[in-house]
Amino acid sequence: MPSTRLVLLAGFGGLLALMTLSGVDALRVLRQIRREDDQIRRQFLFRNHVLNDIRSQLYLSGTYVRDYLLDPDAAQAEVHRTSLEEVRGEMSSALESYGKQLSPAEMPPFDALKADLARYWETLRPALTWSPEERRRRGYAFLSNEVFPRRTAMLATASKIAAVNEKQLDAGNDRVVRLLSTFQTRLAAVLVATLALGLGMAAFSTRRILTLEARASAQYREVAEARRQLQSLSARLVQTQETERRALSRELHDEVGQSLSAVLVELRNLSTGLAARSEEQSRGQVETIKGLVENTVRVVRNMALLLRPSMLDDLGLIPALRWQAREVSKRTSMDVSVVTELASDDLPDEYKTCVYRVVQEALHNCSRHSHAAAVQVRVRQEPGRLSLTIQDDGQGFNPRQSKGMGLLGIEERVTGLGGKLEVHSEPGNGTILAVELPLDGSPGKESARETDSNSARG
Repeated sequence: MPSTRLVLLAGFGGLLALMTLSGVDALRVLRQIRREDDQIRRQFLFRNHVLNDIRSQLYLSGTYVRDYLLDPDAAQAEVHRTSLEEVRGEMSSALESYGKQLSPAEMPPFDALKADLARYWETLRPALTWSPEERRRRGYAFLSNEVFPRRTAMLATASKIAAVNEKQLDAGNDRVVRLLSTFQTRLAAVLVATLALGLGMAAFSTRRILTLEARASAQYREVAEARRQLQSLSARLVQTQETERRALSRELHDEVGQSLSAVLVELRNLSTGLAARSEEQSRGQVETIKGLVENTVRVVRNMALLLRPSMLDDLGLIPALRWQAREVSKRTSMDVSVVTELASDDLPDEYKTCVYRVVQEALHNCSRHSHAAAVQVRVRQEPGRLSLTIQDDGQGFNPRQSKGMGLLGIEERVTGLGGKLEVHSEPGNGTILAVELPLDGSPGKESARETDSNSARG
């Protein structure tokens, strides 16, 4: 039972632990996915915004250069030049913030854009110092040959950077997909393990419940059978008690009562004709009365011995078993032998009484039911136990189908002392009655083996 509790505790504990770990891991991965997705989205939007600003400022710078070169008003041309310098500063700031967001693998296109912008501004630098006459004379050609081609080249480089930016977005999405795929694989493994453990625990619990149910049903049937046997035993005990009382009453009436009545009649006859009879006649009548009294005393003694042999208390278990074997042999003509292997006859009274009554009932069953010719009674003391074996060569029976009042009484006596009773018998093969009683200790140190074989014919 403790092992079952341990298995259930470990199984359900492991199941809860797997579910808890799976839930915690799912929350952690989901937070990581959301964090990665937010970071990728913010980075892409920031880069895209900065790149669009650079493009817009590049277009705006071209407009300012054109207005500066083609405007005849010197003051207005100076305003355009100042605006162009502001655009250059804004582009430099945008390029610096954009470069901080790039990885080493993304730097080559960005460095190319910076180099193009540097050459672009270096190309514009001489034109910003021209006089109004030089701007009118050389401005259009300068725009067509220098400014517009370089601006177009820078826009193409900016498009390359935008493509790199989109690749970076795709790479971020791939990372999120791989993370999600790894999480799905791990979650599937945890679910499979949880399902397997759950099925194992369900199978174990179901099997254990069915076993307990079967055991409970068997115990219920045993209790019901024990109750039925107890009721039957109670009824048969009452019947046996009445039978014994009836037999005792008949013995007292037929044997003791009639003997005592005969003694009274003889005494009355003796007293009536005492003066008229001779001494020889009186002595004969007295001998008759003496015989009647002795027979009555013998009958009373036999009845007392059957109820409770005084020698069991006075002389011990071994002499009482010997006497019982002789008496049964005289009455039934069975050959009854008693073999004792006791370290000492100093046994507790309840053990002596139990062994004596078991032997008495067993010999009664042998003489009445088994029709045995020989019976062996063996009492053996071993460390921690006292064993009693009664074996006969009678006709035998089936213990599972037939259990009489005597065997039930023997079983009650033996189980009352915490012992065990086993009956081995088959029809036609005799019977072995084995009793084992527990002993707390060995009462003697020296071992003695006594064998008494009595055979009498009555």
